[in-house]
Amino acid sequence: MTILVVEVHDACDLMPKDGHGSASPYVQVDFDEQSQRTQTKPQELNPIWNEKLVFKVRNPRDLPNKTIEVVVYNDRKGGHHKNFLGCVRISGISVPLLSDSEAIDPQRYPLDKRGPFSHVKGDIALKIYAAHDGSHPPPPPPPPPTNAGNIETEATPVFQEIKTTMLQEDVIDDHEKKKKKKNKDKEVRTFHTIGTATAAPAAAPAPSVSTGFGFQPQVMKEKAPTVETRTDFARAGPPTAMSMQMPRQNPEFLLVETSPPLAARMRYRGWDKMASTYDLVEQMHYLYVSVVKARDLPVMDVSGSLDPYVEVKLGNYKGKTKFLEKNQNPVWTQIFAFAKDRLQSNLLEVTVKDKDFGKDDFVGRVFFDLSEVPLRVPPDSPLAPQWPSFIEEGDKKKDKFSSKILLCLCLDAGYHVLDESTHFSSDLQPSSKHLRKQKIGILELGILSARNLLPLKGKDGRTTDAYCVSKYGNKWVRTRTILDTLNPRWNEQYTWDVYDPCTVITIGVFDNCHINGSKEDARDQRIGKVRIRLSTLETDRIYTHYYPLLVLTHSGLKKHGELHLAIRFTCIAWVNMLAHYGKPLLPKMHYYHPISVRHIDWLRHQAMQIVAARLSRSEPPLRREAVEYMLDVDYHMWSLRRSKANVHRMMSMLSGVTAVCKWFNDICYWRNPITTCLVHVLFFILVCYPELILPTIFLYLFVIGLWNYRFRPRHPPHMDARLSQADNAHPDELDEEFETFPASRPSDIVRMRYDRMRSVAGRVQTVVGDLASQGERAQALLSWRDPRATAIFILFSLIGAILIYVTLFQVVAVLVGLYVLRHPRFRSRMPSVPVNFFKRLPSRADMLL
Repeated sequence: MTILVVEVHDACDLMPKDGHGSASPYVQVDFDEQSQRTQTKPQELNPIWNEKLVFKVRNPRDLPNKTIEVVVYNDRKGGHHKNFLGCVRISGISVPLLSDSEAIDPQRYPLDKRGPFSHVKGDIALKIYAAHDGSHPPPPPPPPPTNAGNIETEATPVFQEIKTTMLQEDVIDDHEKKKKKKNKDKEVRTFHTIGTATAAPAAAPAPSVSTGFGFQPQVMKEKAPTVETRTDFARAGPPTAMSMQMPRQNPEFLLVETSPPLAARMRYRGWDKMASTYDLVEQMHYLYVSVVKARDLPVMDVSGSLDPYVEVKLGNYKGKTKFLEKNQNPVWTQIFAFAKDRLQSNLLEVTVKDKDFGKDDFVGRVFFDLSEVPLRVPPDSPLAPQWPSFIEEGDKKKDKFSSKILLCLCLDAGYHVLDESTHFSSDLQPSSKHLRKQKIGILELGILSARNLLPLKGKDGRTTDAYCVSKYGNKWVRTRTILDTLNPRWNEQYTWDVYDPCTVITIGVFDNCHINGSKEDARDQRIGKVRIRLSTLETDRIYTHYYPLLVLTHSGLKKHGELHLAIRFTCIAWVNMLAHYGKPLLPKMHYYHPISVRHIDWLRHQAMQIVAARLSRSEPPLRREAVEYMLDVDYHMWSLRRSKANVHRMMSMLSGVTAVCKWFNDICYWRNPITTCLVHVLFFILVCYPELILPTIFLYLFVIGLWNYRFRPRHPPHMDARLSQADNAHPDELDEEFETFPASRPSDIVRMRYDRMRSVAGRVQTVVGDLASQGERAQALLSWRDPRATAIFILFSLIGAILIYVTLFQVVAVLVGLYVLRHPRFRSRMPSVPVNFFKRLPSRADMLL
């Protein structure tokens, strides 16, 4: 037989309750309708008990669903009531099964309040474990399943399983951290843990298919498998498919606020440093060489052809344009930039050469003295291009060919075709500019620098050639490429018009793999991406932060460095901006004649193709892989990691409703008599004056909003590795997420993943079916599917209508309220009559094949 052992060691710094600065505490432990208590320690605020309380575990498999409640009371021998000193609630899923009680150490738990009016302080030391009564060793754990056909489904509802596992992981990390620091800070918690269970034998084989949402009776910390290639990820051991493990956020994945010397901040402090529109970046001086075009170049070989290109040289720095085949009037339009602090010569050499497979032929050369180069200070316009004197001008006439074509085009520009994910949209305006509203503000972005980038070209003897791309609306911008450095500094500023505050700007960082004669099929590597929603920014405030550049790769989550940004959102029409919160997101045509989901996805794919083709023709070209990364092309694909993240988001959303239900349940069961009495008083006031119900609700919301103002976010949003379930993703999950479509992996791996997906989808299917059954039972009240149940309900409705008609509404409300808030001694542990009646109603589940 399995027993639960609770060893109560000591407590410290308890709240005095006897009116003389002391207390007489004792501990009462409740588990599975069993209650035991320790001895009373009179006049002691730091009592030591060292007592062992033993409970019977009727069904060991139900232990994870049980709760151990430890309450500390003050023993008032002269009175009729005991004083509450604090409590601790411990989930049964965290109780280890041990054969030796010395295998774990006592854990200290801060005492929690029972209600908002409780005065509690101090903590208590407990040792809790499960053991087998007798000398017989515990039975071995059941062998894991060997294939998908042996998947065992749990009877526990899916959301309860997820919540239990999530709470367990949270409290395990919290108490491990407390044990290391040995602090006694008071925190409010619902569940606590006393450690981890014993590890499984090393020779136990891992199951080939995960069971999806289900929890395991014992929580085991398994070591991550060592893999060689992607092919072995699936065979190395499956992940826990939907277990909501939420470890502590890695500190290096968080934002770092900075305070660079920006001109905008200097002016705000009373110092007008420079009248410049580029006030969000640090000033940096560069020498720009814009190679535009050439004309009438001489022919250098006997074939009569010329393949010209330009070489720009400054000291040891050299840059080349692309060569153009058989062209005596080439147009390059390429720009080279040399940092002022890295100049090695005062002469700039520009040479035109003829591309040859042997030795390139010299065409001409010109020198520029840097002391004669004019200085351009933003916001001055760019300097006009000049013709060097070493090339002679020619006035040759060319024959012109002109033609006409008659086209009939029809364009419905009342829609907006998205080229990015709807969750991160940066433009919601109609395609026609005549239908767009006036702008409401200006967005200014300063791309300052980056630090601690990873050397992505280590094999080639270089570090990283980084550049940034930013996208907002239909305007794409790209910074210059900073060559061979892990700490690049761009200091470039860009501006966008804002038409809707509920939009997102995206900034991506890439490694340029197309310099110095790189292969044409090379792909620019991803360094990281940052998204910022404008509605989360305060107006006219300058945000300067280092944003972590996180990239999810086949081997897991990696931090590739940090991006330093300065951003400012300026509102120029407050009334229009506030009015946008009441307007629809999309143009009118999307609501008058909506587009189907299938066509929306197809149009988005076509828009992405057009944008990628257009940007690939820019100079320098923005390649397809960068455009796809910025637009999140694969966001709609199946990912077990994203599914777990979405389930966690849903559970976090429902946690508030769960807390309110728990609070109301405590009120109904008189866990805190003072609070319950105050609720009774408020209830009688609202019944006597029903016109105060809605004002009270809105006033309560107002007070909550003011209270939460202290906890408002102080930093702009960023990529959250913990929320994304990216820092603890299993290698096989990542391998599946990066898999091509259609699948290209071996058939056995695809079969394993398909079985795992069926297991997860089966749990979701069960939950959806349960929700549908509840709704169908509500419909069955009046549908006569169960004639006896419907007859009972309509007869009850008739009697209720008569009674309510002849009775004052206040009297009915008082009777119902008093029945709901009745004392626990008048309650039964069995379900109520309305609940039993509702559960007996028929649903349409029995009609399914």
